[in-house]
Amino acid sequence: MSVIKILHNPNCSKSREILAVLEESEIVIEVVDYLVNPPSREELAIILRKLKLPIRDIIRTNEPEYEMLGLNSNSFDELGLLQAICENPILIQRPIIIKNEIAVIGRPITNLLKLLKA
Repeated sequence: MSVIKILHNPNCSKSREILAVLEESEIVIEVVDYLVNPPSREELAIILRKLKLPIRDIIRTNEPEYEMLGLNSNSFDELGLLQAICENPILIQRPIIIKNEIAVIGRPITNLLKLLKA
């Protein structure tokens, strides 16, 4: 049986909604509060490969840290962005759900439903 890993922010309503769906599904879940236990650069790079998304697609641009760090400029390469996100995990889109070698951002919830069927 696969374990579903969720990068969860308990303060986020969408993240709580996705977690509730997973809990109702009676699936084995590993919940990671990524604000308390942020992923390392290496872990984040692996997650990006599983998401099949460029790094900028997982950055929350509406967070104050985004502007404060100047991440809206093109002066950051992927390693720089990875480091900035790891040091400021609030910037990670949420929730991210991982099943084996596939990952999705849980917005919209249909992304989760597709992952569960995979």
